Amino acid sequence: MLYVDIHRLHDRKLRISQIAKQLKISRNTVYKYLSMTFEEAVEEFGLIERKKKLDPYRDWIVNWLQEYPSISGAQILDWLQERFPDIVVGESTVRRYVNEMREIYHIEKTNEPREYEAVVEQPPGKQMQVDWGQTIQKNTQKKEIKLYFIAFVLAHSRQKYMEWQDRPFTTQDTIRCHENAFRFFEGVTEEIVYGQDNLIAVNENAGDIILTKEFQKYVKERKFKVYLCRKADPESKGKIENVVKYVKKNFALHRVFSTIEDWNEKAWKWLERTGNYKVHQTIKKRPFEVFLLEKQHLRKISSPLSEVESNPTEIITRNVNKDNTIRFQSNRYSVPIGTYTKCPQVKLQINGQQLIIVNSTTGEILAKHTISSEKGKLIKNTNHTRDRSKSIEALKRHVLNLFQREEKAKQYIEEICHIYGRYRRDQLLLLKKVAEENPQWISAALEKCMGEKLYSANAFRDVVDYLKRQQLHPIPKIHVASATSVSIPVETRDLKDYIQRMGGNMHE
Repeated sequence: MLYVDIHRLHDRKLRISQIAKQLKISRNTVYKYLSMTFEEAVEEFGLIERKKKLDPYRDWIVNWLQEYPSISGAQILDWLQERFPDIVVGESTVRRYVNEMREIYHIEKTNEPREYEAVVEQPPGKQMQVDWGQTIQKNTQKKEIKLYFIAFVLAHSRQKYMEWQDRPFTTQDTIRCHENAFRFFEGVTEEIVYGQDNLIAVNENAGDIILTKEFQKYVKERKFKVYLCRKADPESKGKIENVVKYVKKNFALHRVFSTIEDWNEKAWKWLERTGNYKVHQTIKKRPFEVFLLEKQHLRKISSPLSEVESNPTEIITRNVNKDNTIRFQSNRYSVPIGTYTKCPQVKLQINGQQLIIVNSTTGEILAKHTISSEKGKLIKNTNHTRDRSKSIEALKRHVLNLFQREEKAKQYIEEICHIYGRYRRDQLLLLKKVAEENPQWISAALEKCMGEKLYSANAFRDVVDYLKRQQLHPIPKIHVASATSVSIPVETRDLKDYIQRMGGNMHE
């Protein structure tokens, strides 16, 4: 029937895509059957009907597909395993079989849309929503840079505030921007709604919210309620989601960046001119007009927090890597060896062009670096390398104790360490091995090496080997008297022969 339907529609001059859509099959299937004769199609259907691994479960699968058109192959596999525990089949096999059944029985997979309901409007002074966003802008040099912003909106009046940075936000930045927003709104709402952002929250488990240490302290001091949205539920903070989109598309889009100060100044003027002035499509009023009434319901806050105002130095939290470095602005900066074990998280203080790394628990300054303008570099203090001097000295003392003539041995070892500074450990280890394996030869070898200025562990080993061979296989001595008593005749030649061989002339 599928073959007949395809050819019937094709005879009516329908396009391939139209045939596929009407029969709910793929275009490749349409092409396939259009290229076949009726006999080939019959044979093809015969092949389809051949026994397959999932054929015994075909009725179950087809019934599930007809009853639940949106069901996935993975869920069908789970249901098969639940009803038939002994079944052994791969997920890809099930997926292919399910797709085949959908095509044969014309069962299109449907998506069940999520149902939404209108959110009740909040009373004045009840709720504020907060979220973060980022954009990519062209600067005056036509280069692309990434900018970051935090946005606030009062749920009742839709009055907005935002602040931008040219670097990612930290918890300290977030607290500072909250203070600026409270001053802008001239108060704070009863509750503030957030997404599950790691700048403010560690975890949320069935309503138990665990905030970061810094933000928990701030919330306690400012006395507002935190409402944390569930994951994958942006609708519960839909007002701020719309604000973030509005800021990106109306303010930031196509705007050229020069400096962060200029950018923020323009953003605040945009709020005054557009963001808070234009009639809002939901409440059909201008936000700034409704805000004049809502701000009377906001809770007034005390004077600015001392720690926020009196600390102009930017503070950032960073994790210490296993190689005892921290990452900052695409570079790695060293900290003393052992920091990763003792203090896995540190605070960075940026004071002008200086980066100060501080123990987050004790406040002790661990390192200071000049901030590099390059990228991908390792900036390392020389005093942050591992102190190997103690182990080298211990090895020296051990080798020295193997020699009887301590003063000469000390002089010899020091000279080797001086010559082979970078490889002194290897040299000392070789000396140690030779001395421990050949204690009876090392004194004589030391005398010979120092006498002939052979300052090398390899030379010392060779001399020890030579001395051992000398004793084990001595070379026989030749007496001078017997050698001189032997008479050996020596042939002599005339001087002319040498001159002729050298090409000379006797008369010259």
